[in-house]
Amino acid sequence: MMPLDPEDFAVEDALRSFLAEDLGHGDITTNALIDPARKAVGHVICNEPATIAGLEEARILVRLVGCQADSQVADGERVKSGSRLLRITGPAGSLLKIERTLLNLLSHMSGVATATANLVEIARRNSRGRVRIACTRKTLPGLRYFEKKAVELGGGDTHRMRLDDAVLIKDNHLALGRSLARSVQTARSKVSFTKKIEVEVTVPTQAVEAAVAGADIILLDNMKPEMIRKGVALLKEKGLRDHVILEASGRIRKENLSSYVKTGVDVISVGAITHSARSIDISMEITPAAARGK
Repeated sequence: MMPLDPEDFAVEDALRSFLAEDLGHGDITTNALIDPARKAVGHVICNEPATIAGLEEARILVRLVGCQADSQVADGERVKSGSRLLRITGPAGSLLKIERTLLNLLSHMSGVATATANLVEIARRNSRGRVRIACTRKTLPGLRYFEKKAVELGGGDTHRMRLDDAVLIKDNHLALGRSLARSVQTARSKVSFTKKIEVEVTVPTQAVEAAVAGADIILLDNMKPEMIRKGVALLKEKGLRDHVILEASGRIRKENLSSYVKTGVDVISVGAITHSARSIDISMEITPAAARGK
């Protein structure tokens, strides 16, 4: 038997809280109209082309209300419009009570996965798979795990999950008194050797300064493609390019992504794939279950 993962408990607790938020003291419409003994079948359908995410969480929601679910597709799979994603069986009242929570989460996670997959494909075409697409910590409170998982299912990199994952020295850290080089050195002396150190820079010369100071990753923030290329060229000139991972971020979107892919960076992080992803149109059709013996 596989050991229980503490994260599994946290996910289930979060899903319980989502249900509690919507149910309140109970679904008064369903309680008034639907016989508790009535059985039903629900088909969850994707109404547009999409990369699907959230099926595992949907199955947990279904289980929490005493129903059963069978997946017709897999998380991370690209589907056509009209594809059936889940078949759910159980008490009709339970299906009605979880319908909106299940669809909201599945639609949002699939939207994040789809937005990610679209950018990953652009990066693949323009770099032969060399450039990685990542998200940021621009996630909704309470939804970070679900949004970052959706990014991963869309083929993207989750970047930092939390502040304890890695050192990221940003402009506001530097504004409070330490120089860039001193900040890197201090972080290196105080943080475990297992943690990478990343530095945010805004001009090409800072990229060289960060590399010389010993940064593992350099975040080229809010730089236009031509400025990023200058930074890459400077690092190559100093013999430093191969010692660092270069990440570009800031005002990057689907329409201008290809120009950033071609600058020579290794990673492009895009906050929009989590904070601005459009939800996918997913619906549930509920019908009475066939009577036994018929």
